Amino acid sequence: MFALINFSYLAAAVCFILGIKGMTKPSTAVRGNQLAAIGMLIAVVAALLHKEIISYATIIAGMLLGAAIGVWLARRTAMTQMPELVASLNGIGGAASVTVATSTWLHALATDNLGTTGWTVAILVSIVIGAVTLSGSLVAVLKLHGSIGDSGRNRAWQSVALLTLVAVVVGSVLFAAGTGAQPLALAALVGLCLLLGVGLVQPIGGADMPVVVALLNAYSGLAGAATGFVLGNQGLIITGSLVGASGLILTAVMCKAMNRSLPNVLFGGAFGQSGGDAKAQDEGDFYAGKVKYATADDLALLLDSARKVVMVPGYGLAVAQAQHAVKELASQLESRGASVSYAIHPVAGRMPGHMNVLLAEAEIPYDQLKDMDAINPELPQADVVIVLGANDVVNPAAAEEPSSPIYGMPILNVHKAKTVVVVKRSLSPGFAGIPNSLFIKDNSLMLKGDAKDVLQATTRAIKDL
Repeated sequence: MFALINFSYLAAAVCFILGIKGMTKPSTAVRGNQLAAIGMLIAVVAALLHKEIISYATIIAGMLLGAAIGVWLARRTAMTQMPELVASLNGIGGAASVTVATSTWLHALATDNLGTTGWTVAILVSIVIGAVTLSGSLVAVLKLHGSIGDSGRNRAWQSVALLTLVAVVVGSVLFAAGTGAQPLALAALVGLCLLLGVGLVQPIGGADMPVVVALLNAYSGLAGAATGFVLGNQGLIITGSLVGASGLILTAVMCKAMNRSLPNVLFGGAFGQSGGDAKAQDEGDFYAGKVKYATADDLALLLDSARKVVMVPGYGLAVAQAQHAVKELASQLESRGASVSYAIHPVAGRMPGHMNVLLAEAEIPYDQLKDMDAINPELPQADVVIVLGANDVVNPAAAEEPSSPIYGMPILNVHKAKTVVVVKRSLSPGFAGIPNSLFIKDNSLMLKGDAKDVLQATTRAIKDL
């Protein structure tokens, strides 16, 4: 049985690796996700059989219950809430690590069977990272939901995080040394780690949430790997390590896409510190008399003669649930001989890959989705670029204004297209809290309104031409 379980863990690991590899491309993402799910099924069954104390009936009942909860969550979660769901799942992973590590240690204490120093260190790592992930993910969910606003960089919370970190280090050393009332010390340590998670994530601005979600994903994986050492479970060690490593790589990719370092995201100045000034300029001095407004009929006339059209999805598209409307418009354009592609910025939306998932739901062909590096050389040849709810990721200030707080951030160079049509509900700034000079470019038109309504009106107008 032991050999079969180890072979099962190896098979699960292969499925996870192939699954992650598959999810690197939209065309293979579905198959990759299916392979990862199969790997998780194998790993769960193998883990439950590891100690040979759980009946098959219990395993099947647990799997059915978990599958039912998963299906329910997937079906009730709107696409705009997907980032919150991902952050929540990170938190659940952290909570599981804390719970398992704590219960394992308490059981060992009660039976006077405490392990080696290395085992104790693994307990501590699992608890510390797991608790930080749990509370940090909760704060991230509230920020993504809008329940916690951004009021610039909160230095008080940074101080709390620093002091708590020192207390966690001291408490961990004392706990590992076995001094004092260890159960009480453990409870205090868990409380401090929960506070540390809040202190680390609370000061981070909304513009940096894609990085935070990726980092918390890495935390949950590392906590799981540590729990694997606690339990002596090779499958959990492998799985946690893969999740932790891929999460850290994704975090690095997100930071590169924003031209920022991870320490700058976590501890430096956040985007939007000048948000008050930007709001004062909104529809004021910066935009006064410079924005050229258009209608759906105007956009239809432009598209009627366009041969190359590029769609730029942003969070506004997700809010409006307009992915099917954009597919309908694209199909209409393609029937008239135009080529349509979609420009995807790495940090568009509120989590890594948000726009890819959104467009996949509308069954938009994978080969039409192009990342920033691939689409930027094509944008000068585009007849019309339609920006759907994106803001900071298309702001020319990142390339043209050295004084801008987002200067140097890689963007989609939509301002180089022949004509740019921006579809937004208002002229309000994005997460960076600064005005967007794209809105006042000579080749730019503003079409104010809900993305879904605008796209549907444009499609009707084209059909009537």
